[in-house]
Amino acid sequence: MSSTPRPAASDRDADESSSVKLRVANSPRHGRGVFALTPIPKGTRIIEYKGKRVSWAWASRKYPEVEGEPTHTFLFELDDDMVIDANQGGNDARWINHSCAPNCQAVDEDGRIYIEALRNIKAGEELGYDYNIRLPERLTPTLKKRWPCYCNARTCRGTLLVPKRGKPTLPGKAAKRI
Repeated sequence: MSSTPRPAASDRDADESSSVKLRVANSPRHGRGVFALTPIPKGTRIIEYKGKRVSWAWASRKYPEVEGEPTHTFLFELDDDMVIDANQGGNDARWINHSCAPNCQAVDEDGRIYIEALRNIKAGEELGYDYNIRLPERLTPTLKKRWPCYCNARTCRGTLLVPKRGKPTLPGKAAKRI
């Protein structure tokens, strides 16, 4: 697969208040991805992760997990009780793929999730952040297969799940579930 983003329906500004230009396109990593159309300096707030705030209980009923199949939703965990469901009122941030070698990070600011550049990002580069998914149960090989990583980074864990002994890579409690 080519790493050059394919044309999208339209190129979009990241946020009404941002000058960052992004494109959603097919990704060599996984499915769709978000690509920088212009260089993005380190520390830039790129986009807010938007969607409807719903309870985990509601989200679990709406998007039940299917045993033996990879997990895939557009839920971003805010805390033990609430998530952002980007399937409802979400924006392009929902298409940012996970990376074990991220160029972005998710930042929780008063319950709002923003994606910010960890380093300078080149035009044409795909955005990615570590989803930092933590589960309470023991991480078995079967469970890791339900949360596969496709980032192909040299440091790839092979799963979106963070090892129990690992340190969080995202500030605050923010974590994304796909």
